[in-house]
Amino acid sequence: MRQVAQGSAGTGAPQARAGESGQAGPARVPQQTGEVRGEHTHSEPAPPRHRPVVRRASVRGQIVDALRAALVAGELRPGEVYSAPALGERFGVSATPVREAMQQLALEGAVEVVPNRGFRVVERGARELAELAEVRALIEVPVMLRLARTVSAERWAELRPFAEATVRAASSGCRATYADSDRVFHRAVLSLSGNEQLVQIAEDLHRRAQWPLVGGGTGVRGRADLVADAHEHTALLDALIARDLEVVRELVGEHFAGAAAAGGGSRSA
Repeated sequence: MRQVAQGSAGTGAPQARAGESGQAGPARVPQQTGEVRGEHTHSEPAPPRHRPVVRRASVRGQIVDALRAALVAGELRPGEVYSAPALGERFGVSATPVREAMQQLALEGAVEVVPNRGFRVVERGARELAELAEVRALIEVPVMLRLARTVSAERWAELRPFAEATVRAASSGCRATYADSDRVFHRAVLSLSGNEQLVQIAEDLHRRAQWPLVGGGTGVRGRADLVADAHEHTALLDALIARDLEVVRELVGEHFAGAAAAGGGSRSA
């Protein structure tokens, strides 16, 4: 998970960007040991010790991003309870911003509050993932087909860096890094509709579809699966630039159908 640098400025609205965000130098915080008073910590699994640096502005925003990445990477396991003090100790911050971040994830459906203990990572099954893929397809596929008929080849070509960024991220084998670039690409495509409400709803569904399932799910996806998924983005963009509507229809249909059928095993969409 990621280490948090305190005392930063507020976070701006998210924007689609090619590749990873600008990196800040690591702020090294000494490892703390021992239990933290205030919530039960003796029976919970130890939070992961791997702490890549988080680069968002506000402390709360950094914690939210770090926890989301930990969910995607499988570092926070479904069904397990994690206390805010213990997680705060790992991040080098107080329990307060961790609780605030966890409350945000609770609103998103990723965790649930366990009184006097902390937060439990929600256990999800393959059926929920398939339902999310179906809803995403109902929203995104018609929009992409409409855009395929109306957006110029030059405008599509401007999205090439986003598609290529997903391939680079997939090649790294890091699920959290790929999940970020995957959402950025889809957001860039849907943003061409000019409907910000649609973009926000689609991104929320996309994020939820990337969380791990009970028994592993997205956690068993390997580098080859990520690369195959990323190459679907480049193939789709090629078809959009060529205005090959039949290929576009086939690719977007397969993209979401594969995610629904996989049940978290091999596809991300």
